[in-house]
Amino acid sequence: MKSVILAAFVAVAFGAPQDSYRAPAARSFAADGSFEVVPILRDERAHEDDGRYNFDIESANGIKASESGSPTGPKGTVVSAGEYSFTAPDGTDVVVRYVADENGFQPQSDLLPVAPEFPHPIPQFVLDQIAFAAEEDRRNPRRESEERSGTGRAQFAGYN
Repeated sequence: MKSVILAAFVAVAFGAPQDSYRAPAARSFAADGSFEVVPILRDERAHEDDGRYNFDIESANGIKASESGSPTGPKGTVVSAGEYSFTAPDGTDVVVRYVADENGFQPQSDLLPVAPEFPHPIPQFVLDQIAFAAEEDRRNPRRESEERSGTGRAQFAGYN
């Protein structure tokens, strides 16, 4: 019995591919649920004993990604940097470069939206309301002190 089990293990070991790791093909899904198999052209990965790593991947449909990282952040957290690129459905080339560290994921790309500059102009109706509240407080200092001390009448439904 032992020799049969040993023979099975030997057959499996010799039947396994002896060449280096070959990445599987990726699938690209369409909106209708169909998919096409997309060959992986390059899949290079390295992981060092000290925690450093890097990878470089490219598929036949033009998607590329590369990243490297090391445990050099606070308390040994991993700090990584990399980029990925692809062609958008409208034909635009998209490239995103990023850093991920103790400050979070920080992508950079010409195609990412940008927040408006601050300070932005304050709308006039807001300035008018601030001026109105200040004038009201100037005319009625007792009301302001009551609100601060909590002795004023509550203005919320159910508390009148």
